Amino acid sequence: MAGVAFVVFVSLLGLSAVRAEDPYLFFTWNVTYGTISPLGVPQQAILINGQFPGPNINSTTNNNVVVNVFNNLDEPFLLTWNGIQQRKNSWQDGMPGTNCPIPPGTNYTYHFQVKDQIGSFFYFPSIGMHRAAGGFGGLRINSRLLIPVPFDDPADDYTVLIGDWYTKSHKALAGILDAGRSIGNPAGILMNGSPDDAPLFAMESGKTYRYRICNVGLKLSLNFRIQNHLMKLVEMDGSHTVQNDYESLDVHVGQCFSVLVTANQEPKDYYMVASTRFTKYMLTATGIVRYAGSNVPPSTELPAGPVGWAWSLNQWRSLRWNLTASAARPNPQGSYHYGGINITRTIKLASSVGLVDGKRRFALNGVSHVETQTPLKLAEYYGIADKVFKYDSISDEPPAASAAITAAPNVLNATFRDYIEIILENPERSIQSYHLDGYSFFAVGMGHGTWTPASRKTYNLLDAVSRHTIQVYPRSWSAIMLTFDNAGMWSLRSELWERHYLGQQLYISVLSPARSLRDEYSIPDNTLLCGDVTTLPKPPPYV
Repeated sequence: MAGVAFVVFVSLLGLSAVRAEDPYLFFTWNVTYGTISPLGVPQQAILINGQFPGPNINSTTNNNVVVNVFNNLDEPFLLTWNGIQQRKNSWQDGMPGTNCPIPPGTNYTYHFQVKDQIGSFFYFPSIGMHRAAGGFGGLRINSRLLIPVPFDDPADDYTVLIGDWYTKSHKALAGILDAGRSIGNPAGILMNGSPDDAPLFAMESGKTYRYRICNVGLKLSLNFRIQNHLMKLVEMDGSHTVQNDYESLDVHVGQCFSVLVTANQEPKDYYMVASTRFTKYMLTATGIVRYAGSNVPPSTELPAGPVGWAWSLNQWRSLRWNLTASAARPNPQGSYHYGGINITRTIKLASSVGLVDGKRRFALNGVSHVETQTPLKLAEYYGIADKVFKYDSISDEPPAASAAITAAPNVLNATFRDYIEIILENPERSIQSYHLDGYSFFAVGMGHGTWTPASRKTYNLLDAVSRHTIQVYPRSWSAIMLTFDNAGMWSLRSELWERHYLGQQLYISVLSPARSLRDEYSIPDNTLLCGDVTTLPKPPPYV
């Protein structure tokens, strides 16, 4: 009977194509409100199983992850899994354009496979300004035992979640944005939910430890460093890197870095420091790394952070993909020869800010995305896309800088398996950060000013890191390349959540010509329905 129940469970989730021999990890999460005071001000937070930050997910390549989420909030809730590619399975991506939210007092079971991936990631709530209230946590994917890792096993493996923090509630922040105003500067920086001086991790002399550092904040790039210790970078955003040593690392919103730290200093306490970058003011959070047996407090002299964005750009140029490391790599993203693939389409996306109906909005190529009552993916699947949104509401070239902003659903069509170059242009004076769901891309170039075809001469076409989030420096551009070989509806968004909330995002629809199960999973039977599809009969499965 147990075997029958297992088969029924998998079939109900609509994923019978998943190989049965890959292990399953099961989690039950209760999402509630709770009162916390990380900056000394009591405020409402979103807790998972009573925890802030939420629990870590510790998985291995190709594991099936099953998370049953009970929404005990007073409003709809949704989680997304930042950097998890959801191969053929945008139904589990957890963005408003792909999934209906979980209504209050109900539950929904996510089921996804961490297919052909390794590395450090995180999850967070994707509706409204929920991300400002918590609900985030670490997600790691370990290499399978048979796959060699390019460094020795660490003595322990630590997750460090850093990010800016507001003392206003997420509802108050949303109200400010809805009124057309800015949420302003954050009140402080948190490190694993604490502002300062919390003893977070322990090390023994002579041993080496892995630290997975993710910027889970809303707005600000942060610099991370550990007093008197070098950090050997070994992985970022799911890719092994060339192992350079760094005194500090700039971690932009949405990015994760994995470093090795050897306990080779005097046995005492040392500060970990996270401080703001590219701002006129300085916000800092500290946490304590304690050597075993230490009763000596850390030095009060904190290591200084870098100054200026040119330093950060030069650090980015030092980041290289480790071409000799064995790892899970889906093709063609994992190709060593990505620089030799012919580009079939170039998409230039320029950010802008302006007023729509007297209220502040952010846009990409002149369109400020508006969420729809029916998720875009569901509308497409049920054959009513034309009633919900219009494809290709923007062109592949930005409009004139003086063009007015239009508020509408922003959806691009992409041809399955085309090799695409995307140029992200930032004409503004503040740094930006962009994330693409469903894929890893090659971050091949960055430069100051406006991109031109001649900029391709500066690209790294050999060992650019394959990753999912990239920064764009002020009045600069960044270039990425990827093959759209993962059918589905995928979010390309600003990771700066004020900009995201006010429209600086779009969705990319990638449909295979045959719409076949070979290229995309059919809709799971437990999918939540909302909007215009609740009264429609379910279409036949993909052929």
